[in-house]
Formats: sequence, C-alpha cells, structure tokens
Amino acid sequence: MSKNLTKRTEDYSKWYNELVVKADLAENSGVRGCMVIKPYGYAIWEKMQAELDRMFKETGHSNAYFPLFVPKSMFEAEEKNAEGFAKECAIVTHYRLKNDENRPGKLMVDPNAKLEEELIVRPTSEAIIWSTYKGWVQSYRDLPLLINQWANVVRWEMRTRLFLRTAEFLWQEGHTAHATKNEAIIESEKMMNVYADFVQSFMAIPVIKGLKTETERFAGAEETYCIEALMQDGKALQAGTSHFLGQNFAKAFDVKFANQEGKQEYVWGTSWGVSTRLMGALVMTHSDDNGLVLPPNLAPIQVVIVPIFKTEEEFESITKVVNDLVAQFRKLSVSVKYDDRTTQKPGFKFAEWELKGVPIRIAVGPKDLENGTFEVARRDILTKEVYSKDGIVERISELLETIQEDLFKKALDYRNTHITDVNSFEEFKEVLENKGGFISAHWDGTAETEEKIKDLTKATIRCIPLDRKNEEGVCFFSGAKSAGRVLFAKAY
Repeated sequence: MSKNLTKRTEDYSKWYNELVVKADLAENSGVRGCMVIKPYGYAIWEKMQAELDRMFKETGHSNAYFPLFVPKSMFEAEEKNAEGFAKECAIVTHYRLKNDENRPGKLMVDPNAKLEEELIVRPTSEAIIWSTYKGWVQSYRDLPLLINQWANVVRWEMRTRLFLRTAEFLWQEGHTAHATKNEAIIESEKMMNVYADFVQSFMAIPVIKGLKTETERFAGAEETYCIEALMQDGKALQAGTSHFLGQNFAKAFDVKFANQEGKQEYVWGTSWGVSTRLMGALVMTHSDDNGLVLPPNLAPIQVVIVPIFKTEEEFESITKVVNDLVAQFRKLSVSVKYDDRTTQKPGFKFAEWELKGVPIRIAVGPKDLENGTFEVARRDILTKEVYSKDGIVERISELLETIQEDLFKKALDYRNTHITDVNSFEEFKEVLENKGGFISAHWDGTAETEEKIKDLTKATIRCIPLDRKNEEGVCFFSGAKSAGRVLFAKAY
C-alpha cells in the first residue's frame, strides 16, 4: 500500500489534508465546505462522544434535543450574540419548490411559499434553548437546569478545512441556568476542567487553561474560559470553551424565577462546547510522515493481528491461536481486530494499519507458533520486539498504557519548549516567524493594542493563563503598564 504523504516539513497543511483523506477519516462532500465523516473517522468521534457524555452525566447533566431552526426575531433577541454570528448564518426563506416551466426537469423556488418569518439554521443554540427555558423555570426549585445536547450546527465559513473549519460540524453544547452568579461561575470553571481532563487523559494533548480577552470572548458572554493546545507546526488550537453568560440571555428571553423569599430574579447562565474540531487536533498533535498516530484511549482498534502464512494449513493453525488471543484481549476490554483478509498481502496490511494509526500490531507466522512468540510493533515509535506467548495479553495491555503516557509526555515536552518569553516587538516577530509556539509577553490590556498586533503579525492572544504570575511590567508593543503576561500565537 503506497501512502505517498507529503512530508510535514515540506507542507504541513497539505500533509494534514492528505492524511485525513488517506487514513479514511473524512472527505469533502458535494456541498461546498461540508464533509463526509467516514466510518473510521466517525468511530474515533464516537469514542470521544462516549467519554465526554459519561463525564457530563457524572457532573449531573442530562441530554436533550432542540430544533435546528431558529426564528429570526428570536435569534435577534440577544443583540451581541446575534451580531457576533450574523455573517455566518444560513437562512431559510421559502418552504417549497415547484417545476420550472421554462426548464423542463428543473425545479425553482415557489414564490408563493415564502415564510412569514425567516428561519436561521442554528450556528449555536442559545436563542432557541433560552426561549424554551422561559417555560421550564418558575421557581428556585427548578434550578439548576443542567442540559447538554449533541447536535450539528451551521456556520457559513468561507475558507474551510476538513474537521478544523467546516460549514456544518458536529458538536455538543451545554446550556445551564442557575440561581446565583457564583453557581454559574463555578459551573463554567467546572466544565472547562472537564474538557481539560478529557483532552489530556484521552487525547494525550496537554492544554493551558485560561480566560479569553474581551475581544476574543464568545458573543454574549461576560467571561470565556478556554483550553488552548499547541500543534506540531507551532500553531495554537482552541480545544474547548466554557462561557459565563451572566444574566444576558435570561434578560433577553425573560427567564425569571421566584427565589426563596418569593422575589422574582433573572437566572444566571452558562454555555460550553467542543466539536469535531478535536479530530483535527488529534491528527495534528501526534501523527507523523507515515500516517496517523492514535492514543490508545481513543483508537477504534487498539491492537491489530496480522497472520503471515503460505499454506491453508498454516493459516488455520495461526487462526486457531489468534482466536484464543482475541478472546483474552476482549476480556480485558482491549479492542482488537484479526485482519484475516486473504485478498491482501501482509506488507499491504502493515502499511494500511500504520497509516490508520493502530497503536499495536502483532504479526503471527508459523515460526512464531513453533517458538511460542509473537512479533509486536509499536506505531508511535515504530519499533518491533519479540514477545513470549506467555502473559502477552497482560503485557500488551500494559504497553497500551505506556503508549498513552508516552504520547502525552512527547506532546508536553514539545509544548513546554515552545513557550517563549519576549520583552520587545522585535523579539516577538523573530520568535513568531522562526520558532512559533506560544509567546508569553506583557500586554497593556487594551483592545486597540491587541488589534494592532493582530493586524501586523496575524498572532492573537490565545488566553490569559489562569495560573499566570501577577508581575508588573511594560507592554512589549505599546510601552504602557502591564499587570502580567498573556499567551500569543498564530492559531487555527
């Protein structure tokens, strides 16, 4: 099997696009900017979904589903949110087609089927959900309301890339309502921590927790908490956000409750979400010039077994041993595949599973049966080792844990060596162009300076780290006073 991937050092963007397609994760569809997520890619997303869903439910959240369409007047109710998403909205104006009399076999919009009110195809669901919450909340006894939905959303992006930025994408969005400001802030922080735990423990990607600047904040939020990751090419990627909405949406949709004294108050809200963008992060953080490298915790297939044989008798003997091995793996909840296809040679299979990032490959031939051994290959570091048959299942299970830890450590080492302190604009530009990564620099706290830096360099403030030191300094760009360093980077 020929991979023919562009090398990362030659063209990182091209390498990424080729890998997503060749590894059978996704492909472009007949609709501009929309993708087809293929079974192998969707299997990874399903594992992400399952883990996140478990974590949400463990923190008291329930799943629900809300409509895809939002009446325009409802969408406009919270002005900042509507304004923030206006340029990305797809709009439904008519509800019927009819035959075009001038072009046989073609259809046209029926001018008599114009909607009384236009419908927005949801770019996010705050409007439809908060309009619903008005009927769900009357008393403090109805709070907190902890709801999540798994859904698709549409944002009419002009420049698209598989997983990273598509016109339609899959995600989850949590929307919660609380009796007090403090409860809502605690919820926002909690969900940021849930995301950080998931991305680090399952995706093996280290993240920095922080706050967005006012300019980068979610439209309609009073505070946006985020987790920021660093890709192999030195660009940042926002891996998850959690928003403290204050009472903005409650006031826009008149969501009030009677408190314990019987007084009417507006509820306090949050929203939070991650999307199939995480698939792009997974690919870009760990993969290499040979294809995908998947952390075992999210790999649809953790172990693949490839038989090497010449005769039917050898194949039957190997299959008998492998079937027993497969049963043992499954008892330990290790996902395993026996690639017993007779239509492809072992070399083809090795290349295919390497491209698809399966963490461990076991090869079994007649000599292995004689010697009571198996050849075990690690995908992450491309090494081979001969294992004894005795206790192999337990050893492989331990090896999967080691691979998970090693992938995280490798990504962490890269991230830590790509956080650079700078104190002048010249230093800033030099690091940005030649090294990349996160640049830690003093900023004067003004949107004006932030915008000028972005215009001149395309770098944005990724976050104000939650653990930053309070140190007085001087803004590297304006020379004005600064309360502490923030992280800049070019980003996806």
